[in-house]
Parts: sequence; C-alpha cells; structure tokens
Amino acid sequence: MKLSWKVVAFMLFLFHSTNHICLAQQEGNDEADDEAEKQPTLPKGQEHCKGIFIWYNFISRTKEFPRLKNTTAQSWAFKSRVTILNMGTSELQAWKIFIGFQYKEILVSAKGAVLMSGVDFPAPVGNGTYLSGYPQTDLETSIDTANEFDRIQVKVELRGTQFGLKPPGNPMPKTIKLANDGYKCPSPTRRKASMYVCCVKDPKLKANKTTKTKFLPRQKGDLLISYDVSQAYKNNYLAQVTIENCHPLGRLDHWNLTWEWMRGEFINSLKGAYVRKVDISGCLNGKVGEYYGDMDFSKVLNCEKKPIIFDLPAEKADDAQMGKIPFCCRNGTLLPETMDSTKSKSAFIIEVFKIPPDLNRTTIYPPQKWKIVGDLNPDYRCGAPIRVEPAQSPDPTGVEAVKYAIASWQIVCNISRPTKGNSRCCVTFSAYYNKSAIPCDTCACGCEDTAKCNPNKPAMLLPPEALLVPFENRSVKAKAWAQIQHFKVPKRLPCGDNCGVSINWHVSSDYKQGWAARLTLFNWKSINFENWFTAVQFKKAGSGYERMFSFNATLLKELNNTIFIQGIEGMNYLIGKKNGSDPENDPDVAGKQQSVVTFKKSGKTWPNIAKGDGFPTKVLFNGEECALPSRIPVSTGIRVGVSLSLLFLCKFVSLLLVQRLN
Repeated sequence: MKLSWKVVAFMLFLFHSTNHICLAQQEGNDEADDEAEKQPTLPKGQEHCKGIFIWYNFISRTKEFPRLKNTTAQSWAFKSRVTILNMGTSELQAWKIFIGFQYKEILVSAKGAVLMSGVDFPAPVGNGTYLSGYPQTDLETSIDTANEFDRIQVKVELRGTQFGLKPPGNPMPKTIKLANDGYKCPSPTRRKASMYVCCVKDPKLKANKTTKTKFLPRQKGDLLISYDVSQAYKNNYLAQVTIENCHPLGRLDHWNLTWEWMRGEFINSLKGAYVRKVDISGCLNGKVGEYYGDMDFSKVLNCEKKPIIFDLPAEKADDAQMGKIPFCCRNGTLLPETMDSTKSKSAFIIEVFKIPPDLNRTTIYPPQKWKIVGDLNPDYRCGAPIRVEPAQSPDPTGVEAVKYAIASWQIVCNISRPTKGNSRCCVTFSAYYNKSAIPCDTCACGCEDTAKCNPNKPAMLLPPEALLVPFENRSVKAKAWAQIQHFKVPKRLPCGDNCGVSINWHVSSDYKQGWAARLTLFNWKSINFENWFTAVQFKKAGSGYERMFSFNATLLKELNNTIFIQGIEGMNYLIGKKNGSDPENDPDVAGKQQSVVTFKKSGKTWPNIAKGDGFPTKVLFNGEECALPSRIPVSTGIRVGVSLSLLFLCKFVSLLLVQRLN
C-alpha cells in the first residue's frame, strides 16, 4: 500500500513531538527524584515542628587497632550524621549546634561544619563540642525558597574514634541542641541509633529593637577580629583585618595570628603586617600551579594553608611598601582600654588570590580556624567567622560621606581560664606572722620532665629568701628549712612550678585601722616585659585600697573591686633574668620590681587579715590569670593563743584538784 507524502510527513511530526514530550517528562521526573532524595524522612510526629529540627543518626562503627581485651581501652571508628533542617518561618543565620559526646570521642572530620573551638582535627571532644556551618552558614526558610532543600537544610557527616562501649550498644551522645541565641530546645527524643529535637524560638525572650538587616549584628567579646573586603575582582580581593582588644584586663604582646584557608587561597601581599615564613612551595603544584601557570610566584608572599602573621615594629609604620596603615606597626602589642585606649587596636591589609571554582567577584569565603597568641598572655578561643553588616569607614576623599565594605565577617574571641597545670605565671604567699613562705604549686605551669621529681607531691615550704633564687637552687634550702621547722621531707622531692613569671604577695602588717602588703614581681624569662601590668582581686579587702607607693594603681569598682597596677614612667620595664656564670655558685637572677600597698579597714565586710582575708583570690599578669597556691600562711599567733588558753585551763583545773585533795 502506497502512502502519500502528506501521511508520511504527518507521522514523522508525531514521532518527533512525542519524543520531545517524553524527554521533557523524563527530565522533570529526574528533578523531582533529586528533590525527593534530599528531603529527609522525618520521625513520626515531627513533621509539625515549627522551628529548627536537629537529627543525630549513628551509622556504624568498626573495631580499630590495636585489638584489646580491656573494653574501656578498646577504640572504635564510628560514623554518624547530623541533619539540621529549618522548618520555621525565620531564617537561621550562622547556625551552630552542641553535641554532648560522652565516650572519649576524638573527632577526625566533620564534612559540612567546623569546630567552633578552632582546634585542628583530630580533636578530643569527649566532653561535648560546638559545631558551626561551613560552607553553608545560613538556613533559609521553606517559604522563601519554595522548599529547596539545598538551602533550608544541611547534613554534617561525622567520622571519629570512641572508647569504652562494646556492641551491641551504640555510642550515642548525651544530648544535642541548637546553640544560637533566642532558641529553646527541650530534651531530645532518643531511639536506639538516633536522637532528635525540635528547637523553637523562646517566647519569653524579648527581641532587641534593632533595624532588621540581611546579616547578623556585630557581636561582643573579649577580642574582636574583623575581616572586611574592600576591593574584589574575578580572581583576587583585598581585605582589611582589624584586631580590637575589648576586655578591660585582656592583653596581647607580640601577637601571632593564624588561620586555615579552606578553598586553596594564597597570600599575594601584605601591608601593616608580615608572615613568619615566605613560602611559595604550596603554589607550585596542584590546582594553584595549574590555574596560574604563567604567574611569577617569586613575588608571592605565602602559599601555606595555615600562614602565621605577625605585627611589624614601630619603625615600619611610615614605610611606603610595608606600612602606612592606620593602627599598624605596634610590635604586636594590644593593651586594654583601661591602660591605653589608643593602643587597643591593630590592623593590616591582605591581598588574597583565589582558584576555581570561586572565580567570581561575589564568591568570597573567609578563612576558618582562627587563632591568636601572645608571649605571656591570656588563652583566647576564637569562634568561626560570621557574616555581619558591611563595615563603615569615612570616605577617603575627605567629604562627609560613609564608605561601606563589600563584605564583612566578624570573629569573636573570648578569654579561656587556664586549667590546672596550664598557667604561665604563678603566685607565692608569705606573711609577717609566719616564718615560712608558701611557694607556687607543684607543676603550676606544667611539668614536662618528671623523671627526677614527684609531680604529685605538694611544694615544700621555704624560707622567704629562697624565693629569690631559681627552683633548681632551692632544694638544699628547702631540706634545711624542713629540718629546722620539723617538716617531713618526701623521698622524692616535688617538681618545680615551671612558670615564666612569679608574683609574691607578702602581708607585712596588720593594725587597728588598716593593713599593708608588699607586691614583688619576678621575671624568670629571658624577654623583657614592656608596659607590664598586674591586677589583684580580694573577697573582702579590695574595697579598702588606699595607696600604692612605687607603682601606679587604680581601684576598678565595676570589676569586683579589682586593683589595676602598672609601673610608673621609668619603671614600666620588667627586665628578663640575668644568666649566672655558675648554676651552683652563681645562679640566674630574676628581673624584679617591688612596691608596698596599704589598705583601710572600713565598711560592713571588715577583713580578718589573720585568717587569710589579706590574700588575693585572683591575680593576673598582662591579662594572664596566674595560678594561686592551694594554701595560705597560718597565723602562728592564733595557734600560740590557743595553746596559752589550754595551758591556763590546765593550770586552773590542777589548782581545783589540789584544793580538793587538801
């Protein structure tokens, strides 16, 4: 049968149209399948959550090497997943969660998040840990994204090691919760291998009356770091890094700042600061070397993943190539505002180059895992960068206008109180009413070598003059003093304190209307401390501060009656130790400064100096909290008084007995 050309053409048209329709339907089905895969299957009854849903799922674990019979010592490699889903009506900015691990876990990786403590993997998290999002920091709402799960949820894949729980038990955390302000989380619901919780906005929390903005408001902290992008190009950008000391007793000397590049970036140039290593080896190979094949890397400053940046000395402040940046070049000193508000800020400008796939002006990721340390300063723990409103600065033309940064991030660092054995300065106590001086505690600043000493024995009491010599030269004096005072001498002598700075507080007098003490600073390090300060707090006696003779001192009533002490002009250098020629006959001599301070006795809380009220409960040196001794001098006067009373009582009883016998 012959078909006309019209019939054949019509059949071809139908075939072609049907094929396109089928392809379109197939593509539509594929997209639907992708969205279905991303959508989590929520536990029964949880689809009605009206806040942030957090779901922890334990996946698996395998026994690690070495294989041990002791269950508590056996290690297991585990895998788990945390899902954070925004089921509410408000965007969650800079999400952060707490996971209460409890089996001595060591976290090896967290895909989709970073540790807020800023420590590197592997990280011990057995007491729980905080995680924040990276690279996805914000969770939008289902309403604003038409249920696009890539934007309203994040899945964090966790890998690590845990100890002490053999199968069939599952190593589940104690709890999980959202750590963002303004949310309330009930106790999580627990299942055999999962736990989940729905955190909702706290209705009792009154929202601050602030203008609603796209980004989070700037936070408060002890030390604030701003990362402000001022210029942006396809493959590079300029950013100003500003470090501001906001703690009234915080401080940094010769600061070193480090972070971790997460997307292959490298530092091309710096102004106002410099890198510890001029190292380009990381750029010569890999993705950087491939993309920038024709680049002259000899002019690049640093290609390390974790660069270390330090402040320049003051003589570089007017250098056209390295300086000329406001707040730069202060030799790494950040003083508290209570001491000098003009020296509480540092800044530098950094030029950063990027690699694919981030070749876009608006694609900028700040570095993560920020850390900052000083010579003998507080331990600052820095959180993850959070996106904040762009920084404002005066227009460089001089006209009355404000210039905004392209993008701004803020890193909040807070002072962490040193744990036992991790201090860097310590305190000794002595008093006029006791012959012995109480030294710093054993291993107050740590003990590396304990082969020849006992790290668990309390420090031996000393004659006061022994505080003037290094610990290595105190053994003979300590044993001789113990023999004179009839103290026990341990077979293995206690270890030293190993602190770079020690502070002696000596109660020198106590009278009816007041009392006095002597403060002595000892520098056992080789470096000098310029513009040093110390601060002391008391439980009762601080408010009675009257006068300091050789130092400048101020009573800070708003800080629990803290006495803030610093050297006067010409005495504000605490010099380093002077090396002796012979450790035995001519030992090292510590740098030393001393002053007397007087107090009045007044008010409702009348201090009892003889019972220990004359000793501080907190001492800081250059912002670092110093380790206090675990005991205080005992008043021998009280002991003698008790003995005389008992003696009088015995005599009185004896007289009565004699009279009766007669």
